[in-house]
This record gives sequence, structure tokens and C-alpha cells, in this order.
Amino acid sequence: MPNATAIDPWYKHRWPWIIIGILTTSVCLSLTMVSIAVRNPVNLVNDNYYEAGKGINRALDRELLAQTLNLKASVHLDELTGEVELNLTGDSAPQTLELNLISPTQPDKDRKVQLARTDSGSYVGQLDDKVEGRRFVELLGSQDGHVWRLFEEEKVAHGVTLELGDEALQGAEHHE
Repeated sequence: MPNATAIDPWYKHRWPWIIIGILTTSVCLSLTMVSIAVRNPVNLVNDNYYEAGKGINRALDRELLAQTLNLKASVHLDELTGEVELNLTGDSAPQTLELNLISPTQPDKDRKVQLARTDSGSYVGQLDDKVEGRRFVELLGSQDGHVWRLFEEEKVAHGVTLELGDEALQGAEHHE
């Protein structure tokens, strides 16, 4: 008759605890990811494709008008005072301009600045806070009731002057 050997209970072995630890960690991480996804919904998806397409056509028409008017702009952001100074060249000189600094991924970091024409011909506005990093820079103005637009992607940094209009014109020449 074989001798009976005492077997240790399961909780005294190492492998069941390793398996339980892996499963518990997986469940905790999954619940954490679900809570993050619920609290921070993705807002970059546009469900209305038709309206977005019409908007693209309007934007292209505005950019074509800016190209026809030979518009170029030089934008300087003063980090200390928050002042925005813009010099516009071309065949348009409206009294006010709108400058939009659009963050590609974080809408709460978008900034809109109204620029007023000064006696010297430049435009001046005020930013409420510091803007840095990659931005879509959009300048809107009007000529004879039609809105024109200069639009480029730029890296905004201290001491950098943003040049709008040069790349757009070169890009349009390559497509012709």
C-alpha cells in the first residue's frame, strides 16, 4: 500500500497567486481605461460630412480671393505684453482683421484675436495668455463684401515672426 503524502493547500503555492495577480491587474487596468474614455470623449470626429465639405469649398474660395489680392502678412506675438502686431501687404486694407490661432488637437487652446488698423497701416490686437507650439494660423479679412483668408500651419514660439501667404501662393502655383 502506497504511503499517503500531505499536499499543501493551494494558497500556499506561488503559481495560483501569480495568475490571480495577472487577472486582477488586467481588470483594474481595463476599468481605468474605460473610465478615462468615458470622462474624455473624442471631439475631433465630425459626423456631418456634407457641411464639412461645403466649408472646405468656402475656405478654398476665400484663399483664392486672398491669392488674387496678392495678400501676405507678417505676424509678431509679444510674449511679455501679449500684443499682436500684424503687417499686411497686398490689395486689401480693411479696418479690422480676425486672427485665429487654432490648436490641431485641443480646442480649449484655440485663441481668437481681433486686430484693429492703426494710423501707420499695421494692425494691433491683444492676446490674453501665452501661445506656444504647433498651430493653424488663420487670418480673415474682407474686401468689397467678400471674405478672404490666409491659412497656414506654423510653429508659434517666442521671438518668431510668422509669415502668412508665401507658402499658400507657392502651393497654388504647383497645382496649376
